[in-house]
Amino acid sequence: QVQLVESGGGLVQAGGSLRLSCTASGTIFSINAMSWYRQVPGKQRELVAGITSSGSINYADSAKGRFTISRDNAKNTVYLQMNSLKPEDTAAYYCNARITTKLPIVNAYWGQGTQVTVSS
Repeated sequence: QVQLVESGGGLVQAGGSLRLSCTASGTIFSINAMSWYRQVPGKQRELVAGITSSGSINYADSAKGRFTISRDNAKNTVYLQMNSLKPEDTAAYYCNARITTKLPIVNAYWGQGTQVTVSS
């Protein structure tokens, strides 16, 4: 069984920063891509940033220049450094990871979500 546990959300003023963390644990053979998504009530979950096991990165346009995704493979952890936060960044942020528990099976797992609220 695999678990993703997120932390680091909270309330911050516009222009402030937060750092989200997500750690995978359990029966893990390897972790492929790790990503951050966000969702506001009534809207679809959207990709914020993703990083592959080799370090290739992609960002949503809304995150470019303000957010930085990174990962520590030794710790099975992905981070999202969010700077210059705006009220429109307010959302529940979810970690996603594509994990091989037993070759050749790869499954996608989700964390429970962490709330980020940016006040104006």
